[in-house]
This record gives sequence, C-alpha cells and structure tokens, in this order.
Amino acid sequence: MRSGALAAMEAQPDLSTFENKSGLAEDMKFLASMPELCDVTFLVGDTREPVCAVKAVLAARSRVFQKMLYQAPSPQRKKEPGPRENKLRLFLKRSSEPLLNLQNAAQQPSAQQHQTLIIEEFEPDVFRQLIEYIHTGCVTLQPRTLLGVMNAADYYGLDELRRACAGFVQCCITVDTVCALLASAERYIQYKCTKSLVQKVLEFVDEHGNEVLNLGSFTLLPQHVVRLILARDELRADEFTKFQAALMWGKKFCDTNQNTSLKDVIGNFLEYIQFHRIPANVLMREVHPLGLVPYSIIMNALAYQADPASVDPGKLSPARIRRAGRSMSVQSSMDPYGSNTTLSSTGSSDVPSSDSRHN
Repeated sequence: MRSGALAAMEAQPDLSTFENKSGLAEDMKFLASMPELCDVTFLVGDTREPVCAVKAVLAARSRVFQKMLYQAPSPQRKKEPGPRENKLRLFLKRSSEPLLNLQNAAQQPSAQQHQTLIIEEFEPDVFRQLIEYIHTGCVTLQPRTLLGVMNAADYYGLDELRRACAGFVQCCITVDTVCALLASAERYIQYKCTKSLVQKVLEFVDEHGNEVLNLGSFTLLPQHVVRLILARDELRADEFTKFQAALMWGKKFCDTNQNTSLKDVIGNFLEYIQFHRIPANVLMREVHPLGLVPYSIIMNALAYQADPASVDPGKLSPARIRRAGRSMSVQSSMDPYGSNTTLSSTGSSDVPSSDSRHN
C-alpha cells in the first residue's frame, strides 16, 4: 500500500518548477525586431541591410561576438621618463593624462552607446537567421540559406547550430534543392564547412543526373558549375540530355545577354558531350538542324557509329584529350587580388570564349 502511494506521488508532475521556453523565445524574437530596444545595428552584405540585436545577448551566447563588442584594445605600455626630462615637462605630461584617458575611453565600446558594425562575410537573410537563433535558441533551417547559416555558425563559434545544419544536410539534398545548394556554395566556397557539403551535393547529382539536368533551376547555376557537372565521369546522364541541358542553359544566358551568340555559348560545353553516343537518328533530327554543333563533330560521330575503327578517338572529343591531367573538382579559384573565390573547374570561365569554339 505504501509503495503504491509513493509510485503515485512520483508519477505526478513537479509543479514547483514552471517553464515557458516558447514564450521566452517569442519575447526575445520581439526584442530583436525592435530597433529602439536594441543597442547594436549590423549593416549586412552588399546592400548594407540593417539587422538589429542586443549586445549583451550576443556576448553571452558567442565568445566571438563578446570579443567583437566588448573587448577593449590592449593598453599601450607607458614609457618611463628619461633622466633628463625636466619638472615642467613632467608637470605638463601628467596634467594632460586625464584628458587623454577621456579621449581613449570615448573611442572604446561602451555598454551605453549604440554601435553600428558592417558585416560583409554573410548575406542579410543568413545573418538575420543567425541573430534570431542567438536571441531565441531556435531557427527554421532552409536549403537556400543552409550553407550560409552553417558557415556563420562555425565562424561565430555556435557549435550546436553548426551540428544541426550538418545533420539537416542529409535530409535536405533532393532533386528540388541541389541547384539552390550549389548556387549558394558560390559565395561560401572559401569556408571549410562548404567543401564537404558541396562534395555530397555533387555525388547526389551524379546519382540523379538526368533528373537534375532537366530542372528549370539548372539554368540558374554559374557557367563554371555547369561545366563542372557535365565534365564529371561519374555523372549518370545520357549524352543527349547533357546536350539539352547545355542548350537550355545557353538560351537562358542569351536572354539576359542579348549581344552574345548562342553558338558561342554552346561552344563552351561541347567538349563535355560525347556525340558519338547519341543515336544517329537523334543527331540528324534534333541536333544537326540547330546549326550549333560543327558539321565535323556530327560527321565524326556518325562515322564512328558506322565503323568505330574508322575514326581517331581524338576527333570525337578533342578537348577531352587536351584535358588529360587537368582536374575538374570542387576547389578555390581566386583572382589576383584575392577578392573573389569561386566553385570552379581549372581553366574555365563564365565569359564565352572563342577558344572553346569547334571547327
């Protein structure tokens, strides 16, 4: 009987402790949304979009923000007066020290003054999600901003958020999201978290090649990323689908760059398409009438299909022979001034080049 009473008491909830975490999160979210209640404003990205926050909250949650907002510069070592320094000079120096101390204090961050800082490393949507997480402890992860949030979490020392992003990667890589993930990787390729994620995305693209190449969002990728995908030996896609994807991308590019020839744009992708593997009837009915592929490539492809021994393999994909020893991988490619880092294939360019035309 006694044991039953004890069990009943243990089963009852502990009413001495009350928690309202969801209410606290909503209040903190409201706090960060009201500029008049905040004491720091970040101007984020190229557009300098304002994002407000509370310094004390940022400092408590991130040691990086704590150092950024509160750590004063190291005091300079005082120089001892030389033996020949006369009394008048010592008097003038000492009398001016309080004024100098006041000036130095005015230059240091104060808990009472409102600060404005510029953040160029991350996009406004990404940084806004980071600030929301810091204030409320929760955030809704999205494929479009996932890479940015994961790298921002790593940058500002928010390990739990970084791990959550890494876990979300596994379930967010789908046919519908791969292009958005690759497009966002363009901005964050210099961060270590990006490279491992991009490799996983490319492996997914390899497995679902035909589906990905037929996506409308494929046309939104930078040219060097398109080249990187089409050049992958692991890509499971038929050659005609690769040609159609290049054609779709080229048309989209020419719509926004009307002074550019579609034939020149398509010329940048021909080296990655093995036309001799496209059926002859498809070559003659779907490819040749467009006038975008040089006649010699079409004829060599047809000749190979009739008699493989009659055609030099180098004439089927001459650029593939040139690319021997040239890597096509996820890597950093920085300009001479170190101001731009891109997801690229070695030697590729987003500007249509006459060097890539086929005769």
